[in-house]
Amino acid sequence: MSNPRKRNFRIEGFKHGVVMDPQYGDKTWIILENAIHQIYNHNASGLSFEELYRNAYNMVLHKFGERLDSGLVATVTSHLQEMARSVEATQGSSFLVELNRMWEDHNKALQMIRDILMYMDRTYIQTIKKTTVYELGLNLWRENVLHSNQIRTRLLNMLLELVHSERAGEVVNRGLIRSITKMLIDTGPSVYEEEFENPFLLASTEFYRAESQIFIECCGSGDYLKKAEMHLNEELDRVSHYLDPSTETKITTLVEKEMLENHMLRLIYKETSGLVNMLGDDKYEDLVKDNGKQLVTDPERLKDPVEFVQRLSDVKDKFNKIIDLAFSNDKLFMKDLNSSFEFFMNLNPRIPEYISLFVDDKLRKGLKGVSEDVVEINLDKVMVLFRYLQEKDVFEKYYKQHLAKRLLSGKTVSDDAERSLIVKLKTECGFQFTAKLEGMFTDMKTSVDTMKSFNANHPELGDGPTLTVQVLTTGSWPAQSSVTCNLPTEMSALCEKFRSYYLSTHNGRKLTWQTNMGTADLKATFGSGQKHELNVSTYQMCILMLFNNADRLSYREIEQATEIPASDLKRCLQSLALVKGRNVLRKEPMGKDVSEDDTFYVNDRFSSKLYKIKIGTVVAQKESELEKLDTRQKEEEDRKPQIEAAIVRIMKSRKQLEHNNLMAEVTQQLQSRFLTNPTDVKKRIESLLEREFLERDTVDRKLYRYLA
Repeated sequence: MSNPRKRNFRIEGFKHGVVMDPQYGDKTWIILENAIHQIYNHNASGLSFEELYRNAYNMVLHKFGERLDSGLVATVTSHLQEMARSVEATQGSSFLVELNRMWEDHNKALQMIRDILMYMDRTYIQTIKKTTVYELGLNLWRENVLHSNQIRTRLLNMLLELVHSERAGEVVNRGLIRSITKMLIDTGPSVYEEEFENPFLLASTEFYRAESQIFIECCGSGDYLKKAEMHLNEELDRVSHYLDPSTETKITTLVEKEMLENHMLRLIYKETSGLVNMLGDDKYEDLVKDNGKQLVTDPERLKDPVEFVQRLSDVKDKFNKIIDLAFSNDKLFMKDLNSSFEFFMNLNPRIPEYISLFVDDKLRKGLKGVSEDVVEINLDKVMVLFRYLQEKDVFEKYYKQHLAKRLLSGKTVSDDAERSLIVKLKTECGFQFTAKLEGMFTDMKTSVDTMKSFNANHPELGDGPTLTVQVLTTGSWPAQSSVTCNLPTEMSALCEKFRSYYLSTHNGRKLTWQTNMGTADLKATFGSGQKHELNVSTYQMCILMLFNNADRLSYREIEQATEIPASDLKRCLQSLALVKGRNVLRKEPMGKDVSEDDTFYVNDRFSSKLYKIKIGTVVAQKESELEKLDTRQKEEEDRKPQIEAAIVRIMKSRKQLEHNNLMAEVTQQLQSRFLTNPTDVKKRIESLLEREFLERDTVDRKLYRYLA
């Protein structure tokens, strides 16, 4: 018997074939359809969303995507048609309430359905480029509910009636209107525009056209303008409460056109009360002073100093344009305009501080990347407002503080821009006004040269921590209390080296460290091994370095180790532990504020996409009431020697002068810095008499003589 021949067949592997039941798609869809019904019927608590997701996933996987999509459309459409019938049947004021309730139900259902059909959205829908589940649901809502013949017109009419009622002084349900307009916006920007905004603007045009005609017949121009401003503010309030922000420009332009532009000639030439008549009767205050007074005394507008000053500048530009275009830049009008601005800008004593804050914002970031011409235009606008200030010395005080912070932190947009503003201030107020400001720039340049020389004389410092010192002349910079803290050992040694070097090359000088004004760059490694470079204040550096030798430290231990003043220490710890994205420390117990019973430790889980991280210190943008009072008291003290110096200069030149003439000349000499108070001048004259710089005439007690 012969051997059987070897076969050449060999099994490499075997994959069991899957045969899908043709009825699988229908059976699975029935499960999903029932779930959708339960969701819309508020009976979804017993559903397993994981199981439903898996069923939808399998349908797409096994090529039943079209069945799933078409079934979804049919089922959701059925429910929406039922919802539409419910809304249509609702009578009276409950109509909007019912529509809003149906929208909320549909929106919640849609979000659940979207989660169940997430896989279909990611694969099948993307492949065939159809509408996603959520967008589909919005489209179906629009087609079946919003565009229902019995809903569409009622919805618009009811919304317009509510707006009209509110304009007539009635109280309406703003929250409900907001919910309905938000529904229109969410359904699609074009839906809001077509179904509401366009008809709203058309109705508003008709309303203000009729309203303006009534007012123009019965009101004087001043009262008419006040009514126009009132309506404009009402529309802005309406937008903020229940309309889309995109409507703001459209409705304000409309009100201005119907109430102002269309009646401009009549407002100008109206008998007894028109613009021309107002100017002729010295009633310019009605046009500018009242407007400006409201602006500078409105607490809401004063909350943001930068925005407030920008608004002041915009108002000035607006009136300049009116006088230029309508009155050919008439000198009398410009004089009255300047007089009005000087009046209302000096009603609020904080405006010098706010203008300095505005300049600080511009020179830190606002003018970054713009052309030199734009920089000059912006600085010139600042100078226009500055000229109206009677207390220019108060501005100088704040400006010096803000400039110091910009220079020391290296956060100025451009040295050229800084110097350009100082040149403008010098031209306006004289060299004495800017001498100290220019000295600050000189100190910064000299410090760079000093550090180059120091580093050249200490080559051994190249491998360790580096030190950059800015040596500031005491008289040029804002007065600072001598506040020190305990520096880390390695930094303390470096500082001592610099002190020894500097004093050896500059005889008769004294150095006082201002640790509260410094910054430091620290390289840090956290628990996950992630490394970062932290830019912090000197105080923050002192705090963080303590954690190289301790896992946890109490507030009191940190305070004792660093000797940082309590107010500064709390702000530093807030910045290090409580600012999201910058919390390199954590504290116990958790809370929004730092207390003396807190404990701190390193946040080992800290992470950031950035390698270099700046950790600022929590500070107030503007002065507190106590700080404001302190500033005012210091300013009054600083003015005393300036008033005395002016009196002595005048009397030395004149030899003798009558009291009223002396008062007038002192006021004139000092008006470039501040508006003198007659009582203060009298006190300074009395002081000079007591110290025998002056004497009274024995016959005419109002005549003063200078004593050489």
